[in-house]
Amino acid sequence: MQACRSRPFLSWLAPQLAELFGGGAAVTASSPWSVDNLERVYRRVARSLIRVDADEVTYPAHVILRYRLERALLGGGLPLRELPGAWREGMLELVGVAPPDDRQGCLQDIHWMDGTFGYFPTYTLGAISAAQLHQAALAAHPELPQRIAAGDFQPLVRWLRTHVHAQGSRLSGEALLHAATGRGLDVGCFRAHLERRYLRGD
Repeated sequence: MQACRSRPFLSWLAPQLAELFGGGAAVTASSPWSVDNLERVYRRVARSLIRVDADEVTYPAHVILRYRLERALLGGGLPLRELPGAWREGMLELVGVAPPDDRQGCLQDIHWMDGTFGYFPTYTLGAISAAQLHQAALAAHPELPQRIAAGDFQPLVRWLRTHVHAQGSRLSGEALLHAATGRGLDVGCFRAHLERRYLRGD
């Protein structure tokens, strides 16, 4: 979401797509492979019923709903038989749409069926962490956008290897973020990323 949906990456990707899927046609402003069109496709924000199809702006609302419902179920405040109705109400409140059936509602994920409670927040924590790591990588290497636009991903990969991958399981997530970025988990980085990408079009 951070690097591979950025304009620099899309400017590198556009001619690759045109070559592979457009028969080598030149990329023009009206081409389906133009950077502007790819941005429209990748940055489309829409209310959706299905979590895995959600865009990066509305995705956290899907996670928040599941977290609230899990807490209510496990805490005894929500009887299982009331889950479908609570799901519909929560989707209306948080996303603005209600599922027509349970298949598109509370039965769409496999997590609860296989006993994986408490897992959903990790998706949004990952998005928040990614924004923070990307911000730190850019601060360390301001040339990253130009390098990515040229198809050179090595500076970013090297930074990630040093500050994230090489740490393995030596550090907790919070400690890793602090070591790599100088601070613990900071939702402000994710918010700034969303505002920059979706409000300012950067």
